[in-house]
Amino acid sequence: MRFQVKYDKNKSLEDSVYETKQQLYKEHKLQALFFEVTSRCNARCEHCGSSCGDFVPKDEMTYDEIISVMDDVAEHYNPKDIMFFFTGGEPLVRKDFFELTDYANKLGFAWGVTTNGMLIDEEAVKKMVETNMYSVSVSIDGLKETHEKFRKVPGSFDKILKGIELMHESNAIPVVQVTTCVNKKNIHELEEMHKLMKEIGIKNWRIITVDPIGRAKDNDELLLSPEQYKQVFNFMLEKRIEDPEMTIMYGCGHYWGNVLNTMLIGTFYTCFTGYWVASILSNGDIFGCPDIERLPELIEGNIRKDKFSDVWENGFKRYRKIDRTCNETCAACPDWKICTGDAFHTWDFKNNKPNFCARELYKEEFEQRDALRGITKNSKKTIKKTTTKKTTTKKTTTKKTTKK
Repeated sequence: MRFQVKYDKNKSLEDSVYETKQQLYKEHKLQALFFEVTSRCNARCEHCGSSCGDFVPKDEMTYDEIISVMDDVAEHYNPKDIMFFFTGGEPLVRKDFFELTDYANKLGFAWGVTTNGMLIDEEAVKKMVETNMYSVSVSIDGLKETHEKFRKVPGSFDKILKGIELMHESNAIPVVQVTTCVNKKNIHELEEMHKLMKEIGIKNWRIITVDPIGRAKDNDELLLSPEQYKQVFNFMLEKRIEDPEMTIMYGCGHYWGNVLNTMLIGTFYTCFTGYWVASILSNGDIFGCPDIERLPELIEGNIRKDKFSDVWENGFKRYRKIDRTCNETCAACPDWKICTGDAFHTWDFKNNKPNFCARELYKEEFEQRDALRGITKNSKKTIKKTTTKKTTTKKTTTKKTTKK
């Protein structure tokens, strides 16, 4: 998914981006639907957004419930325009997983999976090929010792590498990707990780930076410092020049300023949840991005009582407001029209403030940039908001997602 700005020569860049976002909210053309097919997992990752276990939750969606959603989406939309992403927990722990992917494939949907890679063996690869898997993203969060300590599964690293080898040997999977969540415990291994990617034949390396959500929230042993963020970005940009045959992409991130965002992701920053992206959680809840905090007021319905297509067309109103993540400070910020409150999944709805803000991390640098743009504190204007009511957070026991 790429955010293409509709430029108007009679308007500023900021206004063009802002109005493009408003139009996208209005159109809400679904492009990616995440199926969190389970909250079970065979790993215990330190940055995990949920307390995954080996037990089967009583409210986990059944096979019939999941395919009923697929049928609904196929009936109301063109399968060629939408991709299904299967996630969890660990999707491959479901015994009927490849029955689900086979059904999606027969309906005409492209599909991909996010996995920790530990269950990818010869039989799994055979079924991936038979059900026409388009993409797989396998998590590798460091070299052997670091990865296994981080994921808390001794012996898992070699299994993952073997699974990647088997997928390459099939010569039938278009995108075999590795995702690395960079944090304080593995940032020193980035150079060796790049060598590893080349050794195992990875052409698509997705780098994400650990976010202040789930278990990682307020964890100084994981969260990066401002200097370390720069280190990650410099590494990515340097390696793209050094190794043009490998696609090194920055995953769902944050607003870093127009220049850096364009360099990292090729376009201006935006968060796609609720207008291009939706998810069905393991208990059937209809939701935005699976990484968002599972607050009751953000849940749009449940497939056991609601049709997904009805909810997508008539719900998600909170997600489709330009000021969906905004407070007085954000509204007065000179970057508001492009940042619009940064990522939905790192917004603190209880306190109505961002858990992550690049301007707070790099206050001096942003102020210097403001000066070059002729922006002073007195010239900053407050954007009129359509909603100002503070969110009241209800207590919830619904689990959060696993971030791969």
